[in-house]
Amino acid sequence: MAITILAPAPAAPHQTVNDSDDDSDNGGVDLEGDSDMRPSKRARRSKDIVTPGETVTDDPQWMRGHGTYIASSSTEIIATVAGTIQKTNKLLSVRPLRARYTPEIGDLVVGRIIEVQSKRWRVDVGAPVLAGLPLSAINLPGGILRKRTETDELQIRTFFSEGDLLVAEVQSLYQDGSASLHTRSLKYGKLRNGVFISVSGTGGGGGVVRARRQVWTIDTVHGGGKVDVILGVNGYIWISKHVEVAGSDTAITRIEDSVSSTVYSSQNDEIPAETRREIARIRGVITLLVEEGLRVDEDMVMRGYEAAVMVDDENPGESTSYLGGEMGKRVLDMLSGT
Repeated sequence: MAITILAPAPAAPHQTVNDSDDDSDNGGVDLEGDSDMRPSKRARRSKDIVTPGETVTDDPQWMRGHGTYIASSSTEIIATVAGTIQKTNKLLSVRPLRARYTPEIGDLVVGRIIEVQSKRWRVDVGAPVLAGLPLSAINLPGGILRKRTETDELQIRTFFSEGDLLVAEVQSLYQDGSASLHTRSLKYGKLRNGVFISVSGTGGGGGVVRARRQVWTIDTVHGGGKVDVILGVNGYIWISKHVEVAGSDTAITRIEDSVSSTVYSSQNDEIPAETRREIARIRGVITLLVEEGLRVDEDMVMRGYEAAVMVDDENPGESTSYLGGEMGKRVLDMLSGT
């Protein structure tokens, strides 16, 4: 039997919007969508998403922003990444759907120690380049402020070792894009007694956003006690049992001395089952927000947690630690007010 090889049929050309047929000032780009749709859903619509090489507009009134370039000998603004179109006055940019974290000075980040060197640690913060944590940028046990010596360098692994998680602040940036971190504060340092989450969406699909507070404590229900939530701007999240600072009623100059015995400890404390259940519930809320393309900040997490508790109270025989299926839909309905 003879075999016939058919020539491939050409793909249908992409239909772009003709600027002359659009009387709006958007340069032929539909940026708004339907007014009755949520922003997270509008971002997913195909007409709002562009791919690399696709023409965004050829109207000369627009200026190009990040994620775009202007073709030579023309006024066409062309996308360089796959993402959603963002409009700021007359500036057009394309925000990537998925992107690595870009450090900025002052950001609170959660990271993992990747490498221990003689005078610093190399930390993974989700950026294209590993960040650095110098030995001089941490608090020594006892709160002693002095120059780091060779003895401190020999004991560098007693502070942080490979695989340890920590919360830190971006102190400075280098020309290659890497960040320098510091933990010279009692609210920064090694993390324990909790669970780590890495969420996507630090590009244009929701995820953690910069907010007024990235760290706060939740008074959970059903005997769960207090739970700390740390939302790293880099998309790394830490949820843990709240630990009271020993000696918090002492003078502020002596607080470092009172916590020196545990600040670099890698041993987890005993966590009751009720607290573990509430930690899992908060984790489920954050996962649900990310899956739906919603922003992750203090307000949304608290509203989602309250909705999950209400759903749990209505169904005492079911667990809301995993918010999927019908359970997740009910929580989303409460968040949207429907």
